[in-house]
Amino acid sequence: MKKYFLTFSLLISFTVFAQVKTPQPSPFAKIEQTVGLTHVTLEYSRPSAKDRIVFGNLVPWDKLWRTGANASTKVTFSDDVVIDGKTLSKGTYAIYSIPGQAFWDVFFYKDIENNGLPQKWDESKIALYTKMDMEEFPIPVETFTILFGDLTNDSASLTFIWDEFYGKLTFNVPTKQITLASIEATMNGGNPTPTDYYLAAAYYYQSEMFLEQALTWINKAIELDKEPKYWVYRQKSLILADLGDYKNAIATAEKSLELAEKAGNTDYVKLNKDSIEEWAN
Repeated sequence: MKKYFLTFSLLISFTVFAQVKTPQPSPFAKIEQTVGLTHVTLEYSRPSAKDRIVFGNLVPWDKLWRTGANASTKVTFSDDVVIDGKTLSKGTYAIYSIPGQAFWDVFFYKDIENNGLPQKWDESKIALYTKMDMEEFPIPVETFTILFGDLTNDSASLTFIWDEFYGKLTFNVPTKQITLASIEATMNGGNPTPTDYYLAAAYYYQSEMFLEQALTWINKAIELDKEPKYWVYRQKSLILADLGDYKNAIATAEKSLELAEKAGNTDYVKLNKDSIEEWAN
């Protein structure tokens, strides 16, 4: 009896704890990307061609597709974004598409709980619709791929590549709006630090706006810092050069160069030497 009990116990134990693990035919991928100040997350499964004709066969032309495999492909935006001139509110959306040979219809769908395509398509759940032009890709790509590309402070693209086709959707993010609001709140709300003044000045310079104000703030950053850094003087020299004051730009770059040499930063040493040579001519 004890023998049978032991065998039965082992069988139950094996049944409860045994878990067969096998690789997924279409592996899951999760990509996170910051665009300006907006956080974007993409989650999707990646089918492979496996010697099959992809578009027009594995993925039919002109029929709704889950834009991936397994569960719905999902994208999450931490802020409102603009696609094709239309605003898409912050949140998570399923991406569905209708592949065509010249372009794809692309839908950002509010219902993200579907395991693939919705059982019943609901037009009221389309948060945004747009078209995406398709082009031939020079090298066949075996596995379906979605990438973030064309990154700037204010925009990026979702690039879709598979087999011999690719297309991309550009989305714009509210970096300027968020940054200017942050600068205004910080400058008017208390005691800005030298770093706050530096970052505000650098953003104005990069955005090619309010350069006189940027100069005021970079001077404030230097004034308040007991030991101003070479990158702060570098930023001031660039602002001065853009304002056409090359004499003071060179003098400031020389100060940045001196500090960079002491710090052993060869990149800034070269940047300053190149700028001084350029502005001297």
